[in-house]
Amino acid sequence: MTAPPERLPRRFPVAAPDGLIAAVLLSFLATAGLFYVNIMPALVEGLKVGLHFTAREAGQVASANVYGAALGAFTAVFIVRRIRWRKWAAAALIGLIAMDAVSDFLTTADALIIARFVHGTIGGLLVGIGFSVIARTRMPDRTFGMLLVVQFGLGGVGLMFLPALAKAHGTSVLFLALSAFSLVTLLMLPFLDRYPPRTQPVQEGAKPARMAWGLLGLALFAVFFFQSGNMALAAYMIGLGQHYGLADNYITNTLGIANWIAAVGSLAVVFLGTRYGRLVPLVGALVLTLAGNAAFHLSASPEVFAVANALTGVTWSFGIPYLLGLCAAFDTTGQSAALSGFFSKMGLATGPLVGGMVLNETHYPLLINAAVAALFVSAIIAVIPARALDARGAN
Repeated sequence: MTAPPERLPRRFPVAAPDGLIAAVLLSFLATAGLFYVNIMPALVEGLKVGLHFTAREAGQVASANVYGAALGAFTAVFIVRRIRWRKWAAAALIGLIAMDAVSDFLTTADALIIARFVHGTIGGLLVGIGFSVIARTRMPDRTFGMLLVVQFGLGGVGLMFLPALAKAHGTSVLFLALSAFSLVTLLMLPFLDRYPPRTQPVQEGAKPARMAWGLLGLALFAVFFFQSGNMALAAYMIGLGQHYGLADNYITNTLGIANWIAAVGSLAVVFLGTRYGRLVPLVGALVLTLAGNAAFHLSASPEVFAVANALTGVTWSFGIPYLLGLCAAFDTTGQSAALSGFFSKMGLATGPLVGGMVLNETHYPLLINAAVAALFVSAIIAVIPARALDARGAN
């Protein structure tokens, strides 16, 4: 059973459902619940400097946030077809603002772990709703590409300025930035179209197509390992730069600029779509991702550190829209897209958690190797579903 379309009074102009403006608005909607991931290095470093947490404690807080998001995204899988998504999105955004305000008053790791888990659960539900709505557009791959443009573009601003601001004014700056993003997104909701669930067209006399669960499962695990491998390093990137003797200002400026450069990868997805299928762009992105992450072993060179960050940012923002679009292609109701959101968040949460354990404060070369291993697994298992969908000409 699906929810009836929402009937909204036309008090606001509504963006064309498959247009560029709608893609931007939907990108904000799907980003708001998980924006802390885009400023994860600033968040981890802010907790270490502002509240004197260890790297493991800061990683646990960050992981709790994303594990909560995974729970919320998993919940969304079962409800996205039946809810009035706009009302649920508005309630979730208000909940996020409230939990960020609560987090600002907490100073212990245990308390913040609980608060950020609750925050993450609300945010994950919102992102699951956002992903399901994106899957109802005509070309979800392109909207996922725009999603990454928004995430990396604004994340770059955050990484350039928030670490210094948090060092000067405390962690309140971080939670205020997250609240502001949620508020802006809340104000955008009225300008989005209704996006009711689409039904899969079936020829007369034909049976409805069955979900290819085996291929979808491979695609989902490819998302998991891709996200966990990338985030295992990204969450500790400031500490990694410091470990190799780089100056704090150089590190934060490099991360910010690399995030802006990373948006190029997302823009490429927006313009390319599935014109050349999914297999070729995915393989190219994954090979370059492996090379870029391995290059962090040479981070004692400022130039290599900068190039590696830029390269992995571009390949991350280029590869993940195709992986998410790969999952979304398995059905048209948004359920498989919401499920991909769950696996994505499980990967983003597992990366900092396992990374903190592997790192043990100083073992950065081992952390780099672990990240590369996870990305290699993602590359291997992504090939099968991508090739299968390309062969059947699925968009």
